[in-house]
Amino acid sequence: MSPSSSISLTRFLIEAEREGHIQPDLRLLIEVVARACKSISIAVGKGALGGVLGDAGGAGEASINVQGEAQKKLDVLSNDILLEANAWGGHLAALASEEMDHAVRIPEHYPRGRYLLLFDPLDGSSNIDVNISVGTIFSVLRCPDCVDGPKDEDFLQPGTSQVAAGYCTYGPSTMLVLTVGHGTHAFTLDREIGSFMLTTRGMRIPEDTKEFAVNMSNQRHWEAPMQAYVADLLAGKAGPRGKDFNMRWVASMVADVHRILTRGGIFSYPLDAKCAEKGGKLRLMYEANPMALLVEQAGGAASTGRQRMLEVNPTGLHQRVPVFLGSRNEVETAVRYHLERDAAAA
Repeated sequence: MSPSSSISLTRFLIEAEREGHIQPDLRLLIEVVARACKSISIAVGKGALGGVLGDAGGAGEASINVQGEAQKKLDVLSNDILLEANAWGGHLAALASEEMDHAVRIPEHYPRGRYLLLFDPLDGSSNIDVNISVGTIFSVLRCPDCVDGPKDEDFLQPGTSQVAAGYCTYGPSTMLVLTVGHGTHAFTLDREIGSFMLTTRGMRIPEDTKEFAVNMSNQRHWEAPMQAYVADLLAGKAGPRGKDFNMRWVASMVADVHRILTRGGIFSYPLDAKCAEKGGKLRLMYEANPMALLVEQAGGAASTGRQRMLEVNPTGLHQRVPVFLGSRNEVETAVRYHLERDAAAA
């Protein structure tokens, strides 16, 4: 893309507003989130120079979040950046973070808007200390009518209710991938001018793929349908799938999904014996739903293995689910393995 044809995120959103795709306050909200992501990008980029590596907490004890996971210093910093940036803008009624027990209302002394924001401030934070890509994931919902002080239950809307979703990946370049319900689009941060610039309009995921992303170390814990599905992938040309597959796994959902949005593939985090009591590993509201909307808007598919992801009715702010998303035909194949095994066992 030549400099003369470059479109900034601000211009892109203004044009979307003029076309009737978004409201002015949603445009402003997305710009606030994007600015917060730029601040997080700066902190991530400094790494050890900024004193932000390692676990949060003190006296040799790690801080533990609501998920029961040890927090990194950058987890806490990123969460604080997003909270502060969104508190005073007047676009939100409340926000919720993967790092916090409950939703937080906008303080009384600030104006309140009509949207709800959910975010995972730093996905893949276990990779921070080894300098592998991490990212921020966010989802925007409408605040229900006649609700003055939103509570946790007001966030419990299916993924189909999202009005916007996106993620920012902090890698060799900082990229914001966004949907407002009319395609999935990628913006790259131009550090010299400090703006996100449109670099891919209308990302499309190939319907077929020869690449899969999964944590193979959990194989022994998987359900029978997943065992069968991956066994057939690994069998290659000699197996029932009739082609060789490559495996890629970063252990950062943002990085793995970004690769799939860029060149295709299937990302799987299935139900396994270790997380069965929780319902899965990944969080529906903070990870699965926003990624599912981005993937579907790019022509892909997203499922729990037994149900379309965006149609899951949430039961809790920190609900977990199995996740299969990516190239449409491959996701449908993985789902078929699960449904056929379920039917045979019935």
